[in-house]
Amino acid sequence: MPTEGSQTLAIEGMTCGGCAGAVERALRAVPGVTQVQVDLAHGRARVAGGVSSAHLVAAVEAAGFSARTVAAEAAAPDSPKRSRCGCC
Repeated sequence: MPTEGSQTLAIEGMTCGGCAGAVERALRAVPGVTQVQVDLAHGRARVAGGVSSAHLVAAVEAAGFSARTVAAEAAAPDSPKRSRCGCC
């Protein structure tokens, strides 16, 4: 079921601007997404549009990164950040 408004995702594996760009492109490609802001420094992506969080997470994971909604993040342990882009 789509979620109206905006959602924040915690993204793991972003280590450079190339990573952030890959995440942004993956999220923008999801039908229904109207706006994406990726914050590399904090490992977050804010996404606007009527899209389910499951579709957003799947898009980020297909791009080679890990993602979860911020609400789910509080219950999950921290894991080490690893580069997955191959450029750093």
